[in-house]
Amino acid sequence: MPFIEFTNLSKTFSNGFCALKEINFSVQKEEFLAVVGPSGCGKTTLLRILAGLETPSAGSIAVDGISINDQEPKERNIGMVFQNYALFPHLSTFDNMAFGLKSQKISKDEIKQLVLRSAQRLELSELLDRKPHQLSGGQKQRVALGRLLSKNPKIHLLDEPLSNLDAHLRNSMRVELKKLHMEHKSTTLFVTHDQVEAMTLGHRICVMRKGKVEQIGTPKEIYQSPSNQFVAQFFGSPPINLIKGNLSSAENGEVNFTGDGFAFKIPLNLVPTKAGQVVLGIRAEDIMLPSESESSSSSLLEAEILSVDDLGDSKVIHLRQDNLVILMKSTAGFKIPKNKIKYAPNWGKIHWFDAVRGHRLKKG
Repeated sequence: MPFIEFTNLSKTFSNGFCALKEINFSVQKEEFLAVVGPSGCGKTTLLRILAGLETPSAGSIAVDGISINDQEPKERNIGMVFQNYALFPHLSTFDNMAFGLKSQKISKDEIKQLVLRSAQRLELSELLDRKPHQLSGGQKQRVALGRLLSKNPKIHLLDEPLSNLDAHLRNSMRVELKKLHMEHKSTTLFVTHDQVEAMTLGHRICVMRKGKVEQIGTPKEIYQSPSNQFVAQFFGSPPINLIKGNLSSAENGEVNFTGDGFAFKIPLNLVPTKAGQVVLGIRAEDIMLPSESESSSSSLLEAEILSVDDLGDSKVIHLRQDNLVILMKSTAGFKIPKNKIKYAPNWGKIHWFDAVRGHRLKKG
């Protein structure tokens, strides 16, 4: 049985804005689900409804088989960490972390023990007397997490908790979150717009757009088998190359894929059965550099080098072939030619999408 189940969940605000449209999916016990999507897609609204801070316009939420629609927030045994930390400015670190425990009729000694244990885990033991204005952004974030861990509810909701931190702190806190989840094993919904956070933390990823779920899957499924163009574009750095063109007659086991100033010959078994205009997707790392022995092969394609982004561990090369501009990725040590470069797309790794609706097309 799913631990959390959303059924036909919708939310329309008083101003007429529809934030969620018939959401249907489930979360398993102890799962870490990353919820991603652009700003305004409904991620935070989904968490706020689950926490009881917003009321759904339609649909239901069940936890462990029991509907929680009519339960008050304090009855749901759910803890939430907000993007802006939501610490009480007049309370010390200790009192902020103990706040949720004091309403549970727990003895002072037990509260102290729980807070000190969480503080030690998050390296906050020396900061328990400080007020929020005396803390750095990373320390405030750890206090907010400490408040959650001290109470340790059965469901953890994290709403972009790392977005206000610098890159170094984000990386270290990401590692910390992973450790904490392995230790506490609480069912967790983690909202983010950062694809790296979603891919590294989520057992599964829920991709949202305009109040709807576009795809739910493991990081590998989301990256290698995106359900549509939106999901394909959202994941990957640099972004996937999307090339609009037409599939035409097949000959010698190959199909012609042509567009504005380019023509590719692709093996027949790697193209969709649909004829006419489609979109080909190929990631930068799947555009291959030929070896020295292959460099004179007539099957290679040639393009003009527009610019190169040196990322230290790799290089992103911007290419133009007639009217087509594409990106390819090379190793850091690859010596870039001056003007032109030969390349070979890995046709086995390509994706196909409908040119009008954007959904994925099957090969073969």
